[in-house]
Amino acid sequence: MSSNAKYRSENNLVQSIILFIIFFGLFLGGIFAMSFWSLGSAAHAFIPGGIAFLCVFLALMIPLTFIGRSNSAGE
Repeated sequence: MSSNAKYRSENNLVQSIILFIIFFGLFLGGIFAMSFWSLGSAAHAFIPGGIAFLCVFLALMIPLTFIGRSNSAGE
């Protein structure tokens, strides 16, 4: 048996594309929120910055932490 026969994909193609679209959209939403950032007042500085930080954090940490490969390193 070759090593490719042992490999089984965790997500099918459609599920992977849907997850990519969701998290890439969240990432773009974070970048878009930064367009409203200005240092004119505290509300214009912290609210868009906080929204952008939260969107980018979720867009990167959820796929890397929870949707990453399974814990099969010990097998």
